[in-house]
This record gives sequence, C-alpha cells and structure tokens, in this order.
Amino acid sequence: MSLSDAKVRNAKPQAKPYKITDGEGMFLLVTPSGSKYWRLKYHFAGREKLLALGVYPEVSLGDARERRTQARKAIAAGNDPGEVKREAKRLAVLQTENAFETVAREWYEQRKHEWKPSSTKTILKRLERHIFPKLGKRPIATITAPDILSMLRVIEGSGTLDTAQRVMQMCGQVFMYAIATGRAERNPVPDLRGALKTPVTQHHAYLKAADLPEFLKKLEAYDGALQTKLALRFLLLTYVRTIELRGAEWPEIDFDKAEWRIPAGRMKMKELHIVPLSRQAVAVLRELQKHTGNRQYLFPNQHNPVSFMSENTMLYALYRMGYHSRTTGHGFRSTASTILNENGFMPDVIERQLAHCERNKVRAAYNHAQYLPERRKMMQWWADYIDGVTPKTKRRG
Repeated sequence: MSLSDAKVRNAKPQAKPYKITDGEGMFLLVTPSGSKYWRLKYHFAGREKLLALGVYPEVSLGDARERRTQARKAIAAGNDPGEVKREAKRLAVLQTENAFETVAREWYEQRKHEWKPSSTKTILKRLERHIFPKLGKRPIATITAPDILSMLRVIEGSGTLDTAQRVMQMCGQVFMYAIATGRAERNPVPDLRGALKTPVTQHHAYLKAADLPEFLKKLEAYDGALQTKLALRFLLLTYVRTIELRGAEWPEIDFDKAEWRIPAGRMKMKELHIVPLSRQAVAVLRELQKHTGNRQYLFPNQHNPVSFMSENTMLYALYRMGYHSRTTGHGFRSTASTILNENGFMPDVIERQLAHCERNKVRAAYNHAQYLPERRKMMQWWADYIDGVTPKTKRRG
C-alpha cells in the first residue's frame, strides 16, 4: 500500500526503528528519536543494496518518489545508483574546491603577508565586491576571457577605470596560482590586453625650477608652526615620500655619518633606504632637535603625543602659502628629479635616491648602498642649488 503525505507526517516514533513501505523498494524509516529517513532497497549485480534518498521533511514524499524513479532508470541503464550518487557528490566537492572563489581565497591567504594592512583590505574588498558575485562559483578552469571581460565591463561602466585594471591584474594572479596548484591549465587574462579603457594618469602637481625662488621666499616667511616649516624644508632637501618623512624616528638619524637610514618596513618597496644628509639638511635637524629631540618621532603629532604628524599638516601649510593645486609634498620628488636630470646627474643615481623599485629581488637586497658616494655629492649639490635660488633677505642697518 502506497504512502500518503498525511501518513508520513503523522508517523510517530516507537521504542525501536520501524519501516513504512511505499512500493518498488522504497520505504520510510522512523527512528525512536522521531527522525524520518527515505531509503530505497534495490539489487545490482546480484547483490542487495540500500540507497539513501533524503530526510523528511526536507525531502517530501513526492521528491523521494522522483529520486526512486531516477535510481531505477540508472539500474535499467546498467549503472549502480549508489555509485552514481557518490560520483555526483565527488564532482560537487571537486567543483567547490576548484571554484574561482575557493582558489582566490587560497591565493589571498598565501600572499597577504606580503601586503600592507590597507592593501590587504582593499584586495579582499575587490574580490568580494566585483569578482565573486560574477565568477565565484564557477570552476576556474571553465572561465574564459569573455567571462572576465563581462565582469570588468561593469566596473569600467562605473567610471573607475583604474579599479577595472587592478581587478583584471588580480584575476591574472589568481589564475597563475590555479595553474601552479593544478586546477587550471592556462591564464586567459593576457587575452584581454587592450580590451579595457586605459586610465589617464594624474601626475602630482610640482614646482618647476622657475617656481622655486618664489616658493622658498614664501616658505621662509611662513608664520605657522615651526615644526611644519622645518618639515617642508627637510622634505624639499631630501625629497623622500611624505609618509617616510612623517614617520621618521630619531634613532634613524646618524649625525656622525650624516645619514638617515629608513628601515625596510617603512619603505614602499620594503628595502632599507639610505638618505645622505647635506649640511643644510643636518642644520634643519639640529634646529628641529631643540624642539622634538626628546620625542620618538622627528615630527610628532601635536594632538596625539604617541603618533606622528598628520598627512594633511604639510598639505594645508602649502595651501596657506598659496600653492593649492600647484604642488604637493610628493611633488617635491618630481621637482628634484627634473632639475637633477636637467643638470646632468646620472638617471640611475637619481632613481636610486628616489628609492624606485628594483624588480630583481636578489639584486635589490644589495642595492641600499648602491651609488652612495655619487648620491652624497648629488644631495649636497641639490642643497647648494636650493640655497643658490633662495632670495636673499635684505638686512637693515
């Protein structure tokens, strides 16, 4: 006698497990705990076997019967439904393991120790916001260049061209990891070369040689905090990145050698960087030492004694001096680079002093002192050049 929905629903637990049959080998197993399991008894290759069809009520009577029908079709085709189910489960697990999101999260965990905390958050955010909703569940080996491009077009359409480029690069790195771990055979991202709009690079505004005399005159007349004034002058003399200057600590300064050694952990390229200090730069530090020499940082935060100068302090000072949109602290690097190149200094020496990236990591490990004698001469020449274009203040009397 066939089961009905009401009979299945009203089946009560007893002291021992019992079965209620539905026909064609299918029955409902009711346990003492009240759980109800669908089972199918069948014969294959001369052996009696049992196939689990699901748990009631998640699997209804109708669903169980449909699964019974599919199992009987498999038997008729010469296949063991138990093996068919196991293979389907194996493929489902394999697909999950090979899904783009699974591979990407593995890649992220393998690489995140190399990134800054801010970069780590940004990369994960881009994965979760842009890539996973479109490609996350797809087996990575089945994803094609048009699939990736379709996802990137959405980002491009929002006007964030730089993000689209970075997301594309990220996809390429995930595919390379998938190839290395045996879950993909090729990287389709290179096929997209030229398919996206190229973002227009916005260069930092910077002072030209002809602008320096007026700037130096205004800097000399700046009536804001002395620490800020000294920071701007020291930044111009050393043309380091602003974060490298703001985070500078007194133990990094060697007055005897006239050197500033910036630890690798604070550098963008994660390499120790030596800044030769000109006589003028040392003079700035000696003046600064009178005010902050007993503090951890050269340029401490005026409102938070355990931190260093805010990124906006020097920028707002430049605004007060009338240089809004005309230059930034970072722009000092371009000013120095341009003038030094124009005056015949070796490009390699200039680039090394700017601490631009050395792609060969083995070579880079030995490059912190590269061209150091030439850089010392160049830094002193630069400081003398600045003195030479600084308007002389007329003395009274």
